[in-house]
Amino acid sequence: MNFSNNSFSIEQAKTIDLVNYLKSLGFEPEKIRYNDYSYLSPFRDEKEASFKINRRLNRWYDHGLGKGGNLIDFGIEYYKCSIPELLRNLSGNLSLQQPLISSLENSGQQEPKIKIVEVNTLTSYSLLRYLEQRTIPVEIAQQFCKEVHYSLNDNTYYGIGFKNDLGGYEIRNPYFKTTASPKGITTFENGSNEVVVFEGFFDYLSFKAMTKNLPKNSQDFVILNSVSFFERARPFMENHESIRLYFDRDETGQSYTKRALSLSTKYKDESTLYRNYKDLNDWSVNFGKSKKNNLRHKNS
Repeated sequence: MNFSNNSFSIEQAKTIDLVNYLKSLGFEPEKIRYNDYSYLSPFRDEKEASFKINRRLNRWYDHGLGKGGNLIDFGIEYYKCSIPELLRNLSGNLSLQQPLISSLENSGQQEPKIKIVEVNTLTSYSLLRYLEQRTIPVEIAQQFCKEVHYSLNDNTYYGIGFKNDLGGYEIRNPYFKTTASPKGITTFENGSNEVVVFEGFFDYLSFKAMTKNLPKNSQDFVILNSVSFFERARPFMENHESIRLYFDRDETGQSYTKRALSLSTKYKDESTLYRNYKDLNDWSVNFGKSKKNNLRHKNS
């Protein structure tokens, strides 16, 4: 989505890529086969993916609802809003409340899709090796992350777990990424007038590794864990005099950056540091070693 536009027409809205739009809302496909993307429905709780997007046609269909269409049809169904309200939301002139997904009738008795089995200190060789590949020092990761063992579809797995403020975990390993509900933002409040904001926790860990000699209370931090939580994080962010954004360099991340810059002069875009890379961690892995001193100097 491009929040920087002054207005969206219906025809412009229809051309927005549905896969990227759902990603901006925090939804990831369960399965991809050629141009067909399968999701757990954004409209309700379910265990089997019944929501489909054909990316070539840029159309969706929800088999549980028996409805489908283009992005306009999706937005009206998702937000329960009018077309003008949706267009204003797409242009950044209106913030619509993300709806609560209604539970199934007996959802209170259903097991969650992912169940945390055990939470320990990070010690697994494969996870430590993965951290090394992502240029994250073990001591940094162990300070902020845990080794989380979880069950999924009667099988047990483990990964690097990063806890959010609601008690859920973002979980990563070399082959898979997922979330143990509830999903939410992660904040670190150290009494600073400056807050540094990241989309994901690997960018946060990279930043902490690059600036490990800074005093602990020099900055506060927000990790969104999904850029779609930007609005949710605004009260915490805007309670600071300076807000430094290290968002991804993809279309969605840069759209949210432009949106933030239009809201207040407090917001500063720091992503030019890694302008030719996906994000801060990607820059660190592929190019950052020779440039890390620049970031240390900037923060000293």
